[in-house]
Amino acid sequence: MIFGEVLFDCFEDRSILGGAPFNVAWNLRGLGADPLFVGAVGDDELGRRVMQALNHWDMRPEGLQMDPGHPTGQVRVTLKGGEPRYDILPDQAYDHIDTALALAAAPARAGVLYHGSLALRDPVSRQALEALREQLSVPVFMDVNLRAPWWDRDTVQGWMAHAHWVKLNQDELTALSPAPDEPDLVVQARLTLERYGLSAVIVTRASEGAMVLTREGELHQRSAPPVTGLVDTVGAGDAFSAVTLTGILQGWDWETILTRAADFAAKVCTLHGATTEDREFYQGSVNPWKAS
Repeated sequence: MIFGEVLFDCFEDRSILGGAPFNVAWNLRGLGADPLFVGAVGDDELGRRVMQALNHWDMRPEGLQMDPGHPTGQVRVTLKGGEPRYDILPDQAYDHIDTALALAAAPARAGVLYHGSLALRDPVSRQALEALREQLSVPVFMDVNLRAPWWDRDTVQGWMAHAHWVKLNQDELTALSPAPDEPDLVVQARLTLERYGLSAVIVTRASEGAMVLTREGELHQRSAPPVTGLVDTVGAGDAFSAVTLTGILQGWDWETILTRAADFAAKVCTLHGATTEDREFYQGSVNPWKAS
């Protein structure tokens, strides 16, 4: 189950469907999995576009709520040197995910509950997630996305305490580590893992690749693969998360997870935006569900 925001990334010349949790769900579906996305859209043209996209992509619709009182989420995205900067609008439909509707959509069984941090900025959606977490009683994968001004350190650390795995980038690790002044990222990861009783801390490092530190003390690292035809890095972290979830659910070792996740994230960097409707994009070596 994938919980959180669905929104439109509004570039200067186009608007592209996105939101980190929705991107993860979209990629999982493209890779052959069957995720249930739980979120909310407004009763507006953008909301109808989301519903049409779900139908076109053969994603289950029962988790998507329509909120007539709030607009479908939007983020203004500007690119500088291929790196995105975000202006996230307040009080969007995804801030108001209804608890009763979310619980009604929840399956009797789920392998993992995935959530980010942005959709938890409002207490309404936060209550819905907490209720789902209690009802499902499954391992939680938390995908940290710190977007100023929509987070504070103590609150995000509180959510980390309920997670089984936490994935974040190196800047987010430093911001949330029990020892933010510690220069060694591995030490920061170890202290974070121990503080919150996690099974693994997964750290993406942009051009430096990624690393995983496990509860057993194993450190796995993967350098970033080259990207031929770089367009932008929007959604690369979400692509990485989708393959990481796949690996966790299918029981891959961490070396395999890191390699396949990094390769798929690099491929997404050749897109304009975070996702594509091109089904052939998901074929071949980056299609682990259908290949297994």
